[in-house]
Amino acid sequence: MSDDQALFDKGLPIRRAVLGAEYVDSSMAKADEFMMSFQRATTAWAWGWAWGDPTLDRKTRSLLNLAMLTALGKIPEVKLHVKGALNNGITVDEIKATLLHATAYCGIPAGLDAFKAAHEVLLAEGALPGKK
Repeated sequence: MSDDQALFDKGLPIRRAVLGAEYVDSSMAKADEFMMSFQRATTAWAWGWAWGDPTLDRKTRSLLNLAMLTALGKIPEVKLHVKGALNNGITVDEIKATLLHATAYCGIPAGLDAFKAAHEVLLAEGALPGKK
C-alpha cells in the first residue's frame, strides 16, 4: 500500500467525522476523474497527515482552522469548519472567542465576514436562538 493510500485510508474517517459523512460522501460522489485527484489529495494530506497527527486534539485543530480561514478570507471554508467545530464539541462561545481573536490580528473586514458566515451556520444548526 502506498503512503498516499495509507494516509487516504486514515484521513477519510476523520474527514467524515468532522465535516459530516453526507458532505464528504457527496463531494466524493460528485467528483469526476479530474476532481477526484483533489479529493484524494485533501483527504490524504489535510485529513490523514495533518488531522491524523495525534499531537493536537480535534478541538484545537478546529479552532486553528477557523482562525486561519478567517485570515485567508476563505468564507465558504469558514462555514464548513464552523459546522465541523460544532461536530468536534466546540461551543458557540469558543467559536466567538476564536473569531474575535482572529479579528484582532486579521482586521475588521476579515472578522466581519467570518462572523457573518459563522452566524449563518450557527443559526442553521440550531446552536443560536432565532430563525433558521
